[in-house]
Amino acid sequence: MSRVRMKAIREMSEEDIKDRIQEFRTELLKLRTNAASGTLRKDSGRIRPLRRDIARMKTRLNEMKKR
Repeated sequence: MSRVRMKAIREMSEEDIKDRIQEFRTELLKLRTNAASGTLRKDSGRIRPLRRDIARMKTRLNEMKKR
């Protein structure tokens, strides 16, 4: 998966954002599990961007709720 930019997130609906957050969380869980077991090799640099993408989407959800 590629990085998600804020411009793309702003164009999504609330339900789309929630779905993407769920997808990213499951992927993050898999990566963390592999990292803990020591089998994570080439995807080790994927954890931090995933966390940031999730945070970006959660920020947008909070912005939507305030309006």
